[in-house]
Amino acid sequence: MQSVMLKAKLHKACVTHAVLNYEGSCAIDGKLLDMSGIREFEQIQIYNVTNGERFTTYAIRGEDNSGIISINGAAAHKANVEDIIIICAYATYSEVELINFKPRLIYMNPDNTVSHASNAIPVQVA
Repeated sequence: MQSVMLKAKLHKACVTHAVLNYEGSCAIDGKLLDMSGIREFEQIQIYNVTNGERFTTYAIRGEDNSGIISINGAAAHKANVEDIIIICAYATYSEVELINFKPRLIYMNPDNTVSHASNAIPVQVA
């Protein structure tokens, strides 16, 4: 049996560019891609905390250490510069792989530097 699980998350990244006349995709600072394990051209889900939009695109590598998070192409209609977003990648894992599975969770500062990293989301209390 296989399960689709959260592989990686960039939590509360700030959109730096929204470029309608681009081929498409989402450019992400290359160092953030490396840290999160999100691969160039991998499908990603973007959840816009600012306006509630949710959409699918793919990741492309942005300039290392630039802090760039650029929503491009048609998706640029769903996000504005300074919107706060969550970028997630999912993958399929076997039961054996899930024994020691932990996602990579990267928490962002408002300037798209890394606040901290984790591999567990705190239990939500009532």
